[in-house]
Parts: sequence; structure tokens; C-alpha cells
Amino acid sequence: MEISALYLPQFHEIPENNLFWGDGFTEWTNVCRARPLFPGHAQPVVPGELGYYCLLDPAVRERQADLARRHGITSFCYWHYWFGGRRVLERPLDEVLASGRPEFPFFVGWANDSWTGIWYGEPRRLLIEQTYGGTADDEAHFASLLPAFLDPRYVHRDGRPVFLVFRPEKLPEPARFVELWQTLARRVGFAGLYLVAHLFRHPLYKHHARDGFDAAVYVDFPFRRSCVTRLREIVQRVVPCMGPRCYHYADVLDPMPGRVAGVVHPCAVPNWDNTPRSGRHGTVAMYGSPEKFERQLTTLLRSELEREMRSDRQLVLIKSWNEWAEGNYLEPDGRHGRAWLQAVRRARQAAGCPPAAAPMSGGEAP
Repeated sequence: MEISALYLPQFHEIPENNLFWGDGFTEWTNVCRARPLFPGHAQPVVPGELGYYCLLDPAVRERQADLARRHGITSFCYWHYWFGGRRVLERPLDEVLASGRPEFPFFVGWANDSWTGIWYGEPRRLLIEQTYGGTADDEAHFASLLPAFLDPRYVHRDGRPVFLVFRPEKLPEPARFVELWQTLARRVGFAGLYLVAHLFRHPLYKHHARDGFDAAVYVDFPFRRSCVTRLREIVQRVVPCMGPRCYHYADVLDPMPGRVAGVVHPCAVPNWDNTPRSGRHGTVAMYGSPEKFERQLTTLLRSELEREMRSDRQLVLIKSWNEWAEGNYLEPDGRHGRAWLQAVRRARQAAGCPPAAAPMSGGEAP
């Protein structure tokens, strides 16, 4: 069973963010300046034992991998940014590739969406436009990732390197992209790629199987909607200062959309509060807890085990490892310590997953 956590590399300075938001900007900037927006709002969130780290420190990356491994996470999915030949936030993965450390499996997800100011209260501000340059650009993009695909730590499903596409519906010609990348993969000696489409409920891209994707990952945010919350949604569209939108963290996820054909892998979301980025335009999942997340993840792991008997085809994603400004993370925090990670370990056991790989060094995690 592959249990992979989505991994955000925006915890170091880059020229683009310094230009857009001021010198020294990283994801921690929004985390630190967050404030409570209503009674009982748990902001700001404070990181736990890893602190306000910089991902250019190899010791931090080693500690992250060790924590993940000890608690049953089997890989990271590094978000990757390619804007028509321009790479952004590439240094952490480049350093992982160059150093061979940490010795922890990984694969890559292409965050193929324009950068705007939407997450920072400026939705009309276009920062970097996501463009698609046709065949030549697709070939250059594949070549840029080939060192990662060839790395011995790279995750394979069904014998093929995994590659996740965040917004498949935004590809100008998804089927052409899939066919070209599969051809390029076979040309360098792979049996192909295991191409995965990332799906949201709205808008729901329903054609991943028709367009040639091997599978999809379906992300269902754990928000319990009631008549009251739906009415509040309507009011907040008219009067945004009434926000943020608040929902109870759901006890049971909505069923996966049956109208989506092909293989669909599940995705668990432990927590959510993106008000550090979006302020009163944000969304909060209230009354979540490691225990509720554990129940959600146990259910999803069992469903994946029932869907697919072969372990080399099983995949469950967790959104996310370290999206701190979305309040969406597994890393230790100041309130719960390692409880989110311990929930993963217990869920594995409850679902009957085979034991995860032993830690590379040291004893059992406390």
C-alpha cells in the first residue's frame, strides 16, 4: 500500500515571491501573521518540533522523512511548477536528487495552475500565467523530470513511474499530452508512466479514463454542509466580510462519484483552515481532530484494499504533509504534537495494511 502525502516546497525564499510579496516571503509569512477571526478560532497555528524551518536545510528534509517513515507514510508527492520552460520552487527537489538524501521514496505532482493572488486576498492579481507551449514544450518538460523518474527512490505503480497532474481539465488537449508522455517514457526504457489525474468535486473532470490517464485521485474536502451553512454561503457571496465560511469536519465522507469511470484512488484531508492566506474569504473545517481524521483515513484505506488486491497498484493520498497556511498538514504542531501522524499509524493498523518499511535508523517513534 502506497500512502503518499502531498508536499509543498514553498518554505524558502525565491526571487518571484520576494518580488510579489516582499523580501523574505515564504509560506511561514502568512502562518505567522494569521489572527483569530471569530470566537474560538484557533489562529495563529504554531509548528511543533520542526519549527519554522527552511527546506534548503538538508537536516530538515531528513527529519521530515524520518517522521513520515516512522508513522506509516510511505512517500512524498513533491509539488512541481513548470510554466512553459520556467521552473519555480525547484530547489528542494533538485537538492534531494543531487544528494541522494533523504533515502525516502517520492514522486512528482505538476501544479499546472496560474499563480494569482487569490490565496493572499488579491484574486485579480496574475503573478505567473500557466501556459502550454505544445509538443516542444511538453518534450522539454518531460526531459526536465527524467532525472527524477530515473532516481531509484521514485515511486512506481504497476511497474511505472507515477506522475500526478493537478488540473488535468486545463490541459489544452489532455489525450494528446498523455499519449506523448507515454511515448517519451517508453522511448527511454520505461513500460510507460502511471499518469494520475487529480480530481475535485467542482469542477469534476469526468474524462480521465477516456483521455488515457491510468487513474485519478479524488479529493473530497471533509466539510459537513447543512441548511444553515448553505444559507451562510449565499450570504457570504453577497457580503464577503461576513466570512470566513465555517463547516463542521465531517464524520463520514460523501461517497466517491460513481459517474467517474476508471480507477479512482482516495485522498484523505486531515484538517483545513486557509484563513492565514485568504482571511475572511477563507474556509474553516471546525471541530476536526486527529481522532476524526483517523476514522476517515481508516475507511479510505479499507476501501482501497477492497478495490485492488495487488499492493503495487494501491495508492492513497493525504492532502497534505505541510500546507501550513491552509491549516492542512500532518507535521507536528504546537497544539497536537505528533497526533496527526500517530493517527496515520493507527489507521494503517485498523485497516489491516501490511507493515510499513522499518525506520532507516533509531528505534520506534515515541
